[in-house]
Amino acid sequence: MQNSDFEHIVLLIHEAKSRVYAKANAELVLLYFHVGKVVSEKVSAGNWGENTVQELADFIALRQPGLSGFNRRGLYRMKQFYEVYSDPQIVTTVLLQLSEHEKFDFVSTMPTQRKGSAQNKKVSTLLSQLQSSDNLTYTFVSTVLSQIQWSSHLHILNKAKSTDEKLFYIFLSISQKLSVRELERQLNTGTFERTMISKKNAQRFVTHLPQNLFKDPYIFEFLNLPDGHSEKDFEKAIVLNLQRFILEVGKGFTYMGSQYRLQVGNKDYYTDLLFYHRDLQCLILFELKIQEFEPEFIGKLNFYLEALDRDVKRTNENPSIGILLCKGKDTEVVEYAMARNTSPTVIAEYETKLIDKKLLADKLHHLAEILNREKEE
Repeated sequence: MQNSDFEHIVLLIHEAKSRVYAKANAELVLLYFHVGKVVSEKVSAGNWGENTVQELADFIALRQPGLSGFNRRGLYRMKQFYEVYSDPQIVTTVLLQLSEHEKFDFVSTMPTQRKGSAQNKKVSTLLSQLQSSDNLTYTFVSTVLSQIQWSSHLHILNKAKSTDEKLFYIFLSISQKLSVRELERQLNTGTFERTMISKKNAQRFVTHLPQNLFKDPYIFEFLNLPDGHSEKDFEKAIVLNLQRFILEVGKGFTYMGSQYRLQVGNKDYYTDLLFYHRDLQCLILFELKIQEFEPEFIGKLNFYLEALDRDVKRTNENPSIGILLCKGKDTEVVEYAMARNTSPTVIAEYETKLIDKKLLADKLHHLAEILNREKEE
């Protein structure tokens, strides 16, 4: 009985420490934003030069000995932080979209163009309310930017190029509660480009899937798979590195098992990897193929999804989703194979080594051009 009471007190202490840390971090982010504002305005007006910023760093070091982060380089990072996220168009777009969602969603809050008179009326009303209180930028900083660590912001500022990419990683960090190290891996593996490529492919293939939840390709460099690995090696490596696998595919997955048995008629069938997704409230089946995609893979995957929906899925859950991971794919073959497919299905490639982000960016650009041409035809 005492142990239970003791554990409860330790939990209270842990929760209080977490709140204190979150509050301290929020205050630091606000401080850096305000300092960046002062430096930016002084430099932009021509009142301060590079020597003045160094003098400020020396002055702070003299008045606040032992205080880190306020050297010349740190002050310029605060200046950059302010200039990137004080853009009225960015602030307005994000806040308007956040106002339509009860909780943050890194995909749904990506900047998009709004249409429709009723929606425009709602937008203008909210804008006037925010602007009249002169609180627009402060609201953005205090409700969004302050939710992640300053170290995470530095990684995003350093590695994310476009504004959309920066916002993507901010909301990814918030929604998935990424540590600094986890965020760094997402940046290094081009998660933004891979998610956008998957989104654009979804516009071409009928997949009946939630927008932007999946990536293409997936990168499993942490599996350390040798050349010429078998499907059994692939599956075993994933199970041994399950935590890192879930970080790559996206948080929200609960592992249910490998070689999950399905009985249909008088025969037993075994799936590769079965998960449950808490947010989607559905079963998600990963089927692993170490060769290039073939159309017949779809038939087997659909068979498994049907068996899961009939015999495993609960009545309150959504239809199961299948993810077919292949070593490669011909997009035209995939398009033909998916044309009459009605099951929620993802056909994605996987890589066992990191991909150059420039190659991913070029692929995303090329795909966008194809989509634009298809719209014009």
